[in-house]
Amino acid sequence: MAIIDKFLQVSNAQAVTVTGPSTDVIDAGATKNPAIGRDLGGGTQLFMEFTVGKTFTAAGAATLNLALQDSQDNATFADVLVTPPLALASLVVGSRFYIPLPARMRRYIRANYTVATGPMTAGIINAQIVDGMTVERSYPDSLSKVV
Repeated sequence: MAIIDKFLQVSNAQAVTVTGPSTDVIDAGATKNPAIGRDLGGGTQLFMEFTVGKTFTAAGAATLNLALQDSQDNATFADVLVTPPLALASLVVGSRFYIPLPARMRRYIRANYTVATGPMTAGIINAQIVDGMTVERSYPDSLSKVV
């Protein structure tokens, strides 16, 4: 079970059917020395976690790119890291995707969603900064038989 910090969340059940940014932006605060940048997490690797809250659908074979963006002025954002195109078949409820946060991010942080060969007809994303990746494994039930 994960604990989500509302102040580190950029998308809360956000419908994503066309290209656009996350509904919220994280303000990492001012720094006394802009040349140093921000070391978010204080030595702990942080990730932008994207969780599919509702399975995506489209009339065709749409894809989705997830991007981590930053900005110095909360107006002009640039991609920091972007996932490869995610196929529609991989965008099912419960699926998680991660982008590691680099050590030096500018003050404002958000996500951006790029729909290609779309539009999507449905789909919901949750996105937030977390301090680790959730790894779930499923194992088959024991197939022992009583003789």
